[in-house]
Amino acid sequence: MRLEYQHYIEAMTLQEKASLLSGANFWNTKPIKRLKVPAITLTDGPHGLRKQAGAADHLGLGESVKATCFPTAAALANSWDVHLLQRVGDALGDEAAANKVSVLLGPGLNIVRDPLAGRAFEYFSEDPYVAGTLAAAMVRGIQARGVAATPKHFAVNSQEYLRMSIDEVVDERTMREIYLEGFRRVVQESKPRMIMTSYNKINGTYASENEHSLQDILVNEWKYSGATVTDWGGSNNRVAGLKAGTTLEMPSSNGATDREIYMLLKQAP
Repeated sequence: MRLEYQHYIEAMTLQEKASLLSGANFWNTKPIKRLKVPAITLTDGPHGLRKQAGAADHLGLGESVKATCFPTAAALANSWDVHLLQRVGDALGDEAAANKVSVLLGPGLNIVRDPLAGRAFEYFSEDPYVAGTLAAAMVRGIQARGVAATPKHFAVNSQEYLRMSIDEVVDERTMREIYLEGFRRVVQESKPRMIMTSYNKINGTYASENEHSLQDILVNEWKYSGATVTDWGGSNNRVAGLKAGTTLEMPSSNGATDREIYMLLKQAP
C-alpha cells in the first residue's frame, strides 16, 4: 500500500530530507516550499499553551499569546480522575489547534523522587502506574483534537541540578519497573505521535543517543512508531542521535547538523 506522503519523500533531495531533521528557529520546523511541505509549530506546555508571539526564549520571558492556565500535573494527579485528565487534554488540544500549533510539548511524567526537585510540580507522581495512567488520558484528549502530544522527558530525568550532564546510573530492573513503566503505559495506551528525550545520560550515554532505550525498548518492544524530538538544546552528537532514533533536533542548529546528516546520507548505500 502506497502511503499518501510517499511521493513527497521521493521528490525530496538529500539536502531537503536532512533539513527536516532540525528546526528552522526556536519553535518551528523547516518548510520545503517547492513541494508545499509546510513548517510545523511546536510549543510548550503541559499546563497551558505557551506560544510566543514575538522573540522566542526558552525561559518564557517573552510575551505569549493569551491562554488558559491549568493546574499543574502534581495538582491534577491528586484528583485520581482519569476522565478529568482527558478533559484537560481536550481543552489543551482545542487551544493549540485554535492557535495553529501542531505539537504540544507535554505531558511530563517523570518520577517524582524529591518534592523539592525543580520540576516536581509538572510531573504527576512518585508512582509509575499513576503517572502513566493519567498521562495517557491527557495524551488521548490532546490528540483527539488533531494535535500531537509529546510525553517527556524520556528518560530517567530525576533532577534539575546538572541536568545537562548528569549520568543517571540505573540497573535494568529498576529502570523498567520505576522509570520507564509510565512511558510504556502512555505509548501502548494512547499512542503519542511524538516523544521528547531528556538532557541527561542514561548509564553513560546521552538519552538522545541511547540505542537501548530508544530502539531496544521504545521501538522494538513497545512498538512506538511516532517521532522523537530532543529537549531544547539537548542534542550532543546529532549523527549518533539520528542513528539511535532521535528524528528531530530542536531548536535550530543554523544548518550545522543538517550538513552532518547530509554527509551521512550521501555515504549510505
